[in-house]
Parts: sequence; C-alpha cells; structure tokens
Amino acid sequence: MAAVQWHSRARRYESELQSCGLEVAPVEFSDYHPLKSITVTDSKSRRGARKGSTSSSSSSSSSVAPDPLSSMLDGTDPLSMFAAASASESPPTLSQSRKRREKEDEVGVDFEPWSSKRGEILARFTTTEKLSINLFMGSEKGKAPSLASSAVSEKVRTRLEELDDLEEGSQRELLNLSQQDYVNRIEELNQSLKEAWASDQKVKALKIVIQCSKLLSDTAVIQFYPSKFVLITDILDTFGRLVYERIWSMCSDPRPLPDSFTADEVNDTAKETCLNWFFKIASIRELIPRLYVEVALLKCNRFLTKCGIQETVPRLTAMIRGIGDPLVAVYARAYLCRIGMEVAPHLKDSLNKNFFDLLGTFRQIHGDSVQNQLVLQRVEIPVYLTLYSPAIHWILQCVSYRAPEVHCHPAPPQTMNDPPHPNRSRSRVQASV
Repeated sequence: MAAVQWHSRARRYESELQSCGLEVAPVEFSDYHPLKSITVTDSKSRRGARKGSTSSSSSSSSSVAPDPLSSMLDGTDPLSMFAAASASESPPTLSQSRKRREKEDEVGVDFEPWSSKRGEILARFTTTEKLSINLFMGSEKGKAPSLASSAVSEKVRTRLEELDDLEEGSQRELLNLSQQDYVNRIEELNQSLKEAWASDQKVKALKIVIQCSKLLSDTAVIQFYPSKFVLITDILDTFGRLVYERIWSMCSDPRPLPDSFTADEVNDTAKETCLNWFFKIASIRELIPRLYVEVALLKCNRFLTKCGIQETVPRLTAMIRGIGDPLVAVYARAYLCRIGMEVAPHLKDSLNKNFFDLLGTFRQIHGDSVQNQLVLQRVEIPVYLTLYSPAIHWILQCVSYRAPEVHCHPAPPQTMNDPPHPNRSRSRVQASV
C-alpha cells in the first residue's frame, strides 16, 4: 500500500479575519445611551469539507439581555416608582401636624388619673402624732413701689428683697397640731394663695408656695408624709394653673391662642413675663422648694421655646439626685412624673431615668441616717417601706403606659448558662412592689 502524505492547506488569515468580524452599523448620537439594549449582528461562514466548495455567509441578529439599570430610563424601577408615589402625596399641613402632635401629647382614658388616688392616700396614711407647720406672716416692709417711673431694675431688686425677707424669718411656727388641724391650715394657705393672686399680690402668692414646698423636706412625722405630699401638691397645682392662665391670657389679644400653640405665636410681653417667673424661681436658695415650684410651672416652658419642656425635664430629673432623704426623693420623682405625664407624656426617656434613679436610692434605706430616724420615731422597716408604695405605683404606671409589651412582662426563667436578661431587674422590682 502506497503511503499517503498529508499536506496542510494554505490559509489566508487576513481574509478569514475580515469575514468573521462584526459588521459596523451606524448609530445616531441621539439614540445612543450606555444603558440601552444593544443589537449585535453576527456573520457566520460555512465551509464545506471538500476543497473548492463554495462558502455561503448568513447573518443573524441577537439581542443582548436588557440591563436592569436601564429600567430607570422609563421610570419602572422600584426607586423611581417610590419617588413618584412620594411626590404625588401632598405634605402634611400645619393643622395636620398639630393634630398629630396633640395625639402624641395626650393621655387617654385608659390612664388612671392622680385624682383617683388622692382620697385613698389621705385615708390610708394617717397619724395620731402632733404636727407642726410654718406659716408666712405677710410682712409689708419690702413692698414694691407702684409708680410708673420706677425703673425695672429697681422693681426686680425690691422683689428679690421680699423673697429674702421670707427666708430670713417672716414666719411663725404652729406646734402641736392634730391631723385635722394640719389639713385645715393647709387649706387656709391654699385659699390665701388664691386671694393674694386675685388681689394682684403675685410675690405674696409665690411666698406662700415656697413656704408650703419647704414642708416637704420635713419628715418629723414620717407616717404622715404621703398625705402631706398630697395636700402640698394641691397648692402647687393651683399655683401652676394660675401662672399658666395669666401668661396665656396675655397672648389672647387680638385673638386667643389655640390649645396647640407654638412658641412662635407668643408675643414678647408674655415671654418676658414667663421668664420673669422662672428668674424668681431660680432665686430660691433651697433645693426642694426651688425644684417643686419649677416643676409646677413646667407647662409654662411652652411659651418660651419649642423644646423647652424636653430640655427642662432631664435637668429636673438630675436635680432630684441631690435630695439626701430617699423618701423625700421618691415623692419628688413622683410629682415630676405626674406633671410630665400631663404636659409631655411622650418623653419616656426621662420617665425611665426617674425609675432607675429610684432603684439606686434603695441602698440608702440601710444607711445610718434613715436607720437613726426610724429608731427615733419607733417605725419598723416594713411599715417604713409601705410609705413608698403610692409614689412607686405612680412612677411604674407612668413608665408602663403605652410602653412596648416586652417592658411590661416578667423576664423568662433563666438558667445558669443563659446571659443576663435586660428586663430581669425591672421584673423583680415589679414583683416586689
């Protein structure tokens, strides 16, 4: 058999390269965009297996899958649709914003008011011990002049001297009062406050409130302290309401302010009067009366700035930490939470801080100061702890109102290998109370 010799076929690489290349199609600049789908034309050549066979070329067009980002050109991508939906919605009007804010700042009917607890506390915490009270005697030696030519600085100096006169001894102490006599004296002070206010004796009214607030630092008859707190805070509530209504009436010209007003709608005269009240409060030397009177006027911060209440509540919360007696401190926190729920119930952070500050003060119960006081008054620890219950119950009610459900239920059982549960300490406190 003769050997077969194979010879390689001569190749024309340049012509093959041209035949396999893509055809260039003219594209107008106005129709070109890098995100649009691109049409590619491909040319294929078929060659017969035999030499000399004719080659035929066929063209086929294939369309590349569209780029997902190209949908933004016609507005069908999710982000464009969301932006179009947002643009179609009209922004909330001023009245709608006010209604939304009012709904957040209102306490519903499902919240038990303080007035329902007042009678129960007065009936539960009584005493047969003799009580004492300091009464303001109303000295007139520092009365401010009413001349129109008096300078503003002279009036301010005179009013500060009147406040100093109160703290320097223009008062007398009533001793050996029964519980009913004590209650009658407090009611007389409340009536004197209203009469002084009606006769335009604003400084005298402030003196009465300061004097009553000082009584909350006295724990000489400790079993009666919760009832004393109820009686004194009634006077503070009256004073806060009178001041607020006076400032609000100054903004009623030419038309009264709406309930959902902002600080921008308050005129300069009303703002100056409001600042004057807070300056008077700042001049009170003792911590407890200064704290209670400022809490009573907490709502008046609405006349000054938009965030006045939001900035003041944390500061008042920190001020309470300076009260050494844990019983006095817990009722101060209860009063701040009560007024806070009336004017800004959405400030949950400050309510929670008051609650956890309360937990931190329990270690003081075993300190020498409290123990010596209990020995002196012959009060046992179980009886002493019951004095905290009205304040603690109220603070817990404020903290748990419309709170997340996880914060209002006990923590699940914990094994030795489980990490500490964040709500465990809070649940133990709720169970103990």
